[in-house]
Amino acid sequence: MKNTQSLKHWKKTVIASAFAALVIGSYSFNSSEATAMDQPLNQQVDSIALGPPSFSALVKQVKPAVVNIAITGKVPNRANIPFPEVSPNSPFYEFFRQFQQPGFSGPNNRQRDFQAVGSGFFISSDGYVVTNNHVIENADNIFVITQDGKKIKATLKGKDPKTDLALLKVESGDVFPYVELGNSEKTEVGEWVIAVGNPFGLGGTVTAGIVSARGRDIQAGPYDDYIQVDAPINRGNSGGPLFDNKGQVIGINTAIYSPTGGNVGIAFAIPANLAKGVVSQLKEKGNVERGWLGVQIQSVGKLAAQSLGLDKEQGVLVSDVIANSPAEKAGVQVGDVILSIDGKSLKKPKDLSKLVAQTRSGNTSTLDIMRKGKMRTFNVTISQLPSSEAQLAKVSTQQEKNTDKLGVYLSDLTPQTREYFGIERNTRGVVVTDIEPNSPAAKAGIRAGDVISMVDQERVNSPSNVIDKVKQAAKEDKPSVLVLIEKRGQKRFVSVEFAPA
Repeated sequence: MKNTQSLKHWKKTVIASAFAALVIGSYSFNSSEATAMDQPLNQQVDSIALGPPSFSALVKQVKPAVVNIAITGKVPNRANIPFPEVSPNSPFYEFFRQFQQPGFSGPNNRQRDFQAVGSGFFISSDGYVVTNNHVIENADNIFVITQDGKKIKATLKGKDPKTDLALLKVESGDVFPYVELGNSEKTEVGEWVIAVGNPFGLGGTVTAGIVSARGRDIQAGPYDDYIQVDAPINRGNSGGPLFDNKGQVIGINTAIYSPTGGNVGIAFAIPANLAKGVVSQLKEKGNVERGWLGVQIQSVGKLAAQSLGLDKEQGVLVSDVIANSPAEKAGVQVGDVILSIDGKSLKKPKDLSKLVAQTRSGNTSTLDIMRKGKMRTFNVTISQLPSSEAQLAKVSTQQEKNTDKLGVYLSDLTPQTREYFGIERNTRGVVVTDIEPNSPAAKAGIRAGDVISMVDQERVNSPSNVIDKVKQAAKEDKPSVLVLIEKRGQKRFVSVEFAPA
């Protein structure tokens, strides 16, 4: 047990000594300290590092390469009060119909002038400027305004709406300060970044923040792979560069998420590595050519993975193969799971879309495919992406839904069922005529009029085929059955769980 009396005596001694030292110390100052007390406090403070390191040196170095973009053009005038929709039986129908005719020059059809601003940056000393496609869209005249105030007319060298990038060229005989596109793959979440641009037409504005996330898909295009940042980005910043703390351009500021239209700390930039190939082709050819495989694909959900014999959710599931496409010629089939291309693993459909798009036409790629539980390798010669949208490989984001039991009514495809459900003549399989309410099929998204063309990666052409395949899957203790559904030319796999015993 401790001696409390000795402890109290020790505490008093320490407190008394400390107080004496404080009193003596408070009266022990020299004349220089007395002089300091006569100065404002903020003049006595030495430079102290507060918060993040200063970006001033970096900004001075890279800012001259950043430009403002100003455009003028014409767009159709949209009246505040549209002309009403009038029934053809109305006596006023002909009167109002004239205002919708192509040659009419009324308030709904006149064009109006517009002006817009954005940002961009020089990528070469001879005047090539990168910006966003949406910045220069509908422009009749494009001007680049440099940091020293020079306004120079620019020409559009090429644009790529799919990635929202555009390349401009100014001809003035000057040698321009420029920056290069860096390596965005090395960018990590949490790193400091700065944005330089022209928000609200103010010009030369610098904001800072951190990388909030990578690989964002905001449904803006087929190759979304955005860097998300919390640096304040506003209208007019579009097309401007995003720098890391080494002064490397790691992205092109493109979009913001905002319920109000202003900055709320969520902005998106196109990765520099994605932009490099696009900009190079725009400079060389004025357009972008992309590789094409020719498959319709979807993600592999948990239930689909179990049905396919995969130990985890991986790869992309082929739900359709376009006729005469590179995929068909290489032997790829509906129901195949593409696990990798050229050794690069696939986790989601857009992984395959981006990698194929970046492959030049004529190059051969290697596909690692799981087919009916066995690994196969296919060599496919990538061709050029067709310009016709009808031929493009479509990506389905349909996810498998959890279900707890099973039930459908099936019928052969006859002229009568084709006519009743509007099924095309070249469609093959078994038609779903009805669904039991709250059944697993209903919860999986199957509807009357859908055509089942495959069950567990096997073709079916009669109701008995479907029943046999389902029974076989149940006999093998599979938790679900994988069904290929077709409707109006669109195909998708769905996994339907078996009803609990």
